Parts: sequence; C-alpha cells; structure tokens
Amino acid sequence: MIFGSRSGDGLSDGQANVVSMNRFRKGGALSPLRQAEAYWTALRRGDDVPSRSQIDPRGLENILSNTFILERIAPGIARFRLAGSQVNEMAGMEVRGMPVTAFFTADARKQLSNAMEHMFDTPAVVELELQILAPRLSTPREARMLLLPLRSDLGDISRVLGVLVADEITSVTSQRFSISSIEMRAVGKADTSAEFKAKPRAEAKDAPADVNQPNPGFAETQARFKPERSLLDEAKAMLERSRAGKTEEPADPAPAKRKGAPHLRLVVSRD
Repeated sequence: MIFGSRSGDGLSDGQANVVSMNRFRKGGALSPLRQAEAYWTALRRGDDVPSRSQIDPRGLENILSNTFILERIAPGIARFRLAGSQVNEMAGMEVRGMPVTAFFTADARKQLSNAMEHMFDTPAVVELELQILAPRLSTPREARMLLLPLRSDLGDISRVLGVLVADEITSVTSQRFSISSIEMRAVGKADTSAEFKAKPRAEAKDAPADVNQPNPGFAETQARFKPERSLLDEAKAMLERSRAGKTEEPADPAPAKRKGAPHLRLVVSRD
C-alpha cells in the first residue's frame, strides 16, 4: 500500500511525500519475519517444534500475503502447499505445488537444499538473505526469507512455515533468487529441570525387620500380618490329626452304663 506519489506525476503538492507500507525494514521489531517467528515461538508451549495444525491464519493476519507453507517431499526438496499473494507476485507466477528450489539460481539451489535438510534434521530456524535477479532490473533487489520447522499430523518434522519479504515489490517476470548469506539457529529442547521426582522414604535405624515403617505423624507402628495357611495345608493338618486320634488309646476307660431305664427322683420338703 502506497500513500501519495512521486514528484512529476501530475498530482498535488500535498501528495509529494511517498510512504511505502510494503517497505521491508531490516531487523525491525515489527517486520514480517519477526512477527512470524514470535507467533511460531508462542505456539511451542514447551514442545520443541509446533504442529502444522496449530497454525491459525488469524494469528498471521497482518503478514498473511508474505507467508507460505512448505511440505518436504524428498531429501533437500520441499514444495509449496500454500502461498500468499506477495509470494506469488515476487515469484512471477502461481507457486502452489511447485518446489521452492525452482525459483532459485543453479548455485543457490544446493545451498538451499542443504539448509533445509539441516532444518528438518536438527531441527533449526533458517534465515536467508536473498537477491532478486531479473532481466528487466538494472540492479538486484534485496529480499529475506525465514523458514520455521513444523510437525505434520504424523509427528515428523516435514512442514515449514515460511515468510518472504523484499525491499520493494516488483512486477517483473522470470525472476530468480540468489543467496547472499544463510543463518541457522538450532531449536532448543524443552526444559525438563522442573520434573517432579519423589524422594525415597528414609528407613529407621532401630526398626525390626518384621515391622512396617510408618509415615511420621500419620500412623502408628503395626506388626506385619502372618502368612495365611492355604487350604491344602489345612487339609493335611486335619488328616494328620485324624490319623493320630485312631492310633492313640484312651488313658481312662469309659464308666460302665447302668442297666435299667432312666428314672427321675422327686424330693419334697415341707419345712
């Protein structure tokens, strides 16, 4: 978006000042690259790399035309799945479904492939300084690209959230990108230093071996339960007792029974 125009265009003097809203400010706090990286970092939530399903276009609304999504299809090769309007304009064509290396010069393709492999394997954040080369341009234009790794629905790192910005948007076709420099920053792992670890319970020095160790202040010391006898042991014990009872003779003979029918004696007292 451009407000005003350059002098000599036939417009009023109040429109002589030109302010280009698409001007890329290198290293600026509000640049599209820094906005995308801040949004990507906020999605991590303790994970090393966010997932592709977490990307919401509403979170990148201000820079949506400069963003794109890549899919890894082979070692060193990734194709465009989604691309904003500014990305298509800088490439000079619709880029969806095409490999990202197709828009780079022959010398730059190998550098980009090696950088992407490092990004997927490490993982790492890759930032590229580019130059736009085109027949109709007298001098190369500068551009920058940021590649942020993402996980697919299967959990592997095979997606990329990318941002492409240039100093000035040009409408020339058949342009290619060359690489001036590459910066790669490894993604730090989640901090696990705060992981909970239970401490082992200290054993009492004078406690006997058959006594439970209580938690102080919660329970009294109690003796352990004796092992319970099984049904087979009970049956064996009963069989042994029955055998022992048959072999033993009674110490005192049983008294002889009186002959005759049993009778009841009635005692009456008149005192």
